[in-house]
Amino acid sequence: MEFAHVPVLLEKAIESLAVRADGVYVDGTAGGGGHSREIAKRLTTGRLICLDRDPDAVEVLKERMAGFSCVTVVEGNFADLGSILDGLGIDKVDGVLLDIGVSSFQLDKAERGFSFHFDAPLDMRMSKKGKSAYEIINSASFEELVHIISAYGEERYARSIARAIERERKAAPIESTLQLAEIIKNAVPFSARRDGHPARRTFQAIRIAVNDELENLKLGIDEAFSRLGHRGRLSVITFHSLEDRIVKRAFSELTKGCVCPPGFPKCVCGKEPLGKLITKKPEEPGMEEIETNPRSRSAKLRTIEKY
Repeated sequence: MEFAHVPVLLEKAIESLAVRADGVYVDGTAGGGGHSREIAKRLTTGRLICLDRDPDAVEVLKERMAGFSCVTVVEGNFADLGSILDGLGIDKVDGVLLDIGVSSFQLDKAERGFSFHFDAPLDMRMSKKGKSAYEIINSASFEELVHIISAYGEERYARSIARAIERERKAAPIESTLQLAEIIKNAVPFSARRDGHPARRTFQAIRIAVNDELENLKLGIDEAFSRLGHRGRLSVITFHSLEDRIVKRAFSELTKGCVCPPGFPKCVCGKEPLGKLITKKPEEPGMEEIETNPRSRSAKLRTIEKY
């Protein structure tokens, strides 16, 4: 199976983990194995767990990582990292990398239904399991659609788009990606069509809802940080503001110390920071990487180290 994958922020991500040759690491979104391969190359007596929820990715990973005896490939969601590590008999790890969002392979493989550029059944399931985009588009209430499109897509025309979807599905179910993209295009003002494809934000929103991406990210950060050993690092690559905001807030909370009012003569809350930020500001791709891989342009990398 061909699984095209260009790892984003490759050098910065690997550097952020400070990989030790004898360490234990997790690539929680291994995809095509780009980041995983670079981690594995740096290990001697260490171990790498390559994790992905997409069965197609897992199949490819098993082939691509077969030459590394230190690698274990697992199909699963990084939100379940704790139980996955328990199943492997691993208590603590030295680093976790999460590369959030949809992969190039998933976007470019028409039948997966992620893209508005190809005609395909409405699917968008990363794991190929559970509720599909078709079910959400055709079954969610008007208000639920408005919430999804507005909250997850930050789409200003969410109500107009939801109304158009509701109107169309009354006549017949909305079944394909291009059918949905056309409905969205016709639901927004002509001026809104100049700023990229008018379906981009709505497709992002539906994908996030289908895969419960934001909740999984929150759970994944908690799970990963709790399993880090002393001076272990968690690095997260995000691609839009909703994801980055979650990571920034979570890291801020983990690095926050005393919360007593400023006027208190001494601390009575007893709260101490659990870690420190390695990246005060997020790492971003340079112009050369953006030119080579335009999909990297919105990427941000944040790293925290556990005390």
